[in-house]
Amino acid sequence: MTHVAFLLLIVFTGGSFSEKVCSYHDVVDYLNLTTNSGVYKLTRPVLNYKHPTVVQLDIILYAILAVIEKTQTFIPFVWATMTWNNERIKWDPDQFCGINSISVPREMLWMPDLFIYEMIQKDDSPLNPYMYVLNDGTVTCEEDLRVVSTCRMDVHKFPFDTQKCTISIGSAIHCVDELRIFPFSNASRATQFSREVMKSQGEWEFLDLSISSNNFTFGIKQWEQLIYTFTMKRRPLLHVINFLLPILFFLSLDIASFFIADHRGEKLGFKVTVLLAISVLLLILNDILPSMSNKTPLIATYCIVIFAMMLLSLLETILVTYLMEKDSASYEKLRLKNNLEEQQEKVNNCNTEEKRENCCPCICKVSDSEKQHELLPVAEVVNNSIQWRESHVLLLILEELKELQHTLNLHLNCRHQPCCHQTSAHLSPPPRHSLPNCINESAAVSGDAPRCSHHSHKGNRFVDAMMLTGFIFLLFLTDGVLPENNCSYQDVLNHLQLTKTNELYSMTRPVKNYKRPTQVSLEVLLYAILDV
Repeated sequence: MTHVAFLLLIVFTGGSFSEKVCSYHDVVDYLNLTTNSGVYKLTRPVLNYKHPTVVQLDIILYAILAVIEKTQTFIPFVWATMTWNNERIKWDPDQFCGINSISVPREMLWMPDLFIYEMIQKDDSPLNPYMYVLNDGTVTCEEDLRVVSTCRMDVHKFPFDTQKCTISIGSAIHCVDELRIFPFSNASRATQFSREVMKSQGEWEFLDLSISSNNFTFGIKQWEQLIYTFTMKRRPLLHVINFLLPILFFLSLDIASFFIADHRGEKLGFKVTVLLAISVLLLILNDILPSMSNKTPLIATYCIVIFAMMLLSLLETILVTYLMEKDSASYEKLRLKNNLEEQQEKVNNCNTEEKRENCCPCICKVSDSEKQHELLPVAEVVNNSIQWRESHVLLLILEELKELQHTLNLHLNCRHQPCCHQTSAHLSPPPRHSLPNCINESAAVSGDAPRCSHHSHKGNRFVDAMMLTGFIFLLFLTDGVLPENNCSYQDVLNHLQLTKTNELYSMTRPVKNYKRPTQVSLEVLLYAILDV
């Protein structure tokens, strides 16, 4: 009988044995992983409380978003990976078709309370909703973090400076006896991987990443910290072109202004303009550098020295201009004094009685005769020009009056002629003998109207009859009852058992066979470019 049953099984299965199909939900049911179960998330996942939880941390620098010297702020974008062991989670992969890992929501398991000590602003980046769990209890959580942290910067050699900013990571509650933090990758590996995945550096060039450990003691408790130090160097080309070279050019212009001839204060105005340009650049530098620093930046010393040199040059120009004006004023005063003395001597020589009697009457007589002979021909020319202009204007007025008289005569003659009556006759309505033709045509059109309306009434009756026949046939098929199926979305939800308490659809990857990958179709459309 056993052989017969075996043969029948081979016949019914087509000579092939069915393979057991396993899913992630079988592992979840075996571990009793539910959101309501507090075994895996209430306390530290150890069977013995004396055993510390070891967390392996890996930080990879993905991008340097900003380094703000004014506010001493360092903003990197890092990729953080945490790995620890949950001693309460274990299963045999052979019992579940070789499943050795599952992904579960992060709210279902305990996580170490690690935070960044230098962070000054809460991260708004979306969190990874799932964690990766292996069959031996190893839990891995990966996060992408935009860290806004404080950093102590040394801007003494700006813009040829190198900055070092740190990110210290530690637990907020658990001490060294409860939680230990170790780096997953060493410094060289983390530096190499960061250079490979680096997407944006901007003004800064990433040099290396160093890792160190430190114990922080407060009271009787001691916490462990893992410190990541990022070393980066500024690219100074932009600041050299936009700041250092223009100041040097302004200094050259100030030196060249000594060759300008001093007329009406042009040299002084030029120097003041150059000095104001330097002041604008100093205001820009004030917005870049921090207000307080241990050492004075070299670029500030450079600007102050050049500004002082240009100020001394301006004061020298003012002094030279003052001395030149004073010298020219004394010379002008001396010249005026000499002129007055010469005029006084001439007046004294001419004030004698003999010269006054001989010179003055002659001058008066000669001037009167010359005025009479010179003014007569000029007066005649002026009178002739005035008479010619008045006669020309009168002729123009006479011609305009003649044209106006001719126009009035034409209008008066038009009223007495019969042409106006003829033009009005053309505007009268058409004669009566043309109306019968229009009436006949309208009658012909109205004669066809009854026939058209008769055909249209026939077509409408035929359509109504067909619709009535179809409706009666439909009633005959449905026995006089028109069925109506009232469905709702709730029926579909009840069929799928989609409820908040049902964790079948949210805990694991939605596949019936774990060997089948989940395919995700992604499409990205550019809606707008808000800013660059």
